[in-house]
Amino acid sequence: MPELIPVNILIADRSYRLKIEVADEEMVRKTATLINDKIGEFKTQFAGKDMQDYVSMVLLWFATEQNRTGTDQLALTIAAEKLSSLEKLVDKALQESK
Repeated sequence: MPELIPVNILIADRSYRLKIEVADEEMVRKTATLINDKIGEFKTQFAGKDMQDYVSMVLLWFATEQNRTGTDQLALTIAAEKLSSLEKLVDKALQESK
């Protein structure tokens, strides 16, 4: 079982105590910083909202970014498979011409 360490993470002016793997600490802290930065951006763009609205906006933004990244990755995988098929066809044609 991996070793878990306690960390305090501040998101939207609220502190959360989490237990995470040592290897994940940097990623968790960077993600919390990204979330807080985005909350700050939305606060400047949309004045007069409460914190829950900003957190919801960031959640929607984050989920959309994750979906976009997944879609891009799928397109790259499909392209790689097509290139591999073309490479096999070229190799076969070269072998037959010898």
